[in-house]
Amino acid sequence: MPELPEVETVRRGLAEVMEGRRVERVEVRRHDLRIPVPEDFDQRLQGRTLEKLGRRAKYLVGEFDDGTVLLAHLGMSGRMIIETPDDAVREPGGFAHDPGNHGKHEHIVFHVGNGTVIRFSDPRRFGLMTLTDRESFADHKLISHLGPEPTGEDFTGTVLAARLLGKKTPIKAALLDQRVVAGVGNIYACEALYAAGISPRRQAATVQGRRADRLAKAIRDVLGEAIAAGGSSLRDHLAPTGELGYFQHSFKVYGRTGEPCTGCDCGQSVQRIVQSGRSSFYCAKRQR
Repeated sequence: MPELPEVETVRRGLAEVMEGRRVERVEVRRHDLRIPVPEDFDQRLQGRTLEKLGRRAKYLVGEFDDGTVLLAHLGMSGRMIIETPDDAVREPGGFAHDPGNHGKHEHIVFHVGNGTVIRFSDPRRFGLMTLTDRESFADHKLISHLGPEPTGEDFTGTVLAARLLGKKTPIKAALLDQRVVAGVGNIYACEALYAAGISPRRQAATVQGRRADRLAKAIRDVLGEAIAAGGSSLRDHLAPTGELGYFQHSFKVYGRTGEPCTGCDCGQSVQRIVQSGRSSFYCAKRQR
């Protein structure tokens, strides 16, 4: 599933071609996604101008000129594919659309000003698109429970420590709880805990004071570096224009079981354990 950096990469790519433009036409080819696409989805967006494309946790958030808000989630295999009028003259492989592999899985297609087309392709149909409005957005059932965004300077150790207070689960599990912090997934939880020197086994409630400061900074730094690299392309993630993300080449522990620990002279290798059905990768000496 795309994590926060991958979703932010998609957001930036889409914003370049959608913000400030009118939606000329919307094709809804199937309504039965993770939650049903509203029956009037196309009618409510047709003719509207997208004023801002933002992000909340792993959701794309589109704000339109009449107050309508689009909420979109990529799910496990969802992709947003951009075709511009210039695509016809690009070199082969210069953009992502592949009708043979993705055409039958394109469930929603947006036609926006200047001839640009954005296609939502989702083979497994775990993604979603739904509508709300500015007044109801904060209380929407998909949004209301989410914790603080972890990418800004206002995400501090104090903020994180308050969210962890009293939690008896392992810190790794707590970081994956979207009510604690929004948007952090398995890859970046592993990498941030490694950077902060905190064991994924440590009880969440004990991450206070300097530990919380280190972890909050590590989360911000790791996510920032991943966004700058275009995210991590492990399975389905591509930018909307077809480029791969490259942060997977910078992993310190994730997926590196048995390989040397690069961050210390422990002489040990990266270990893997399973917590709540998810793999955790860490260095037993560096992370306490």
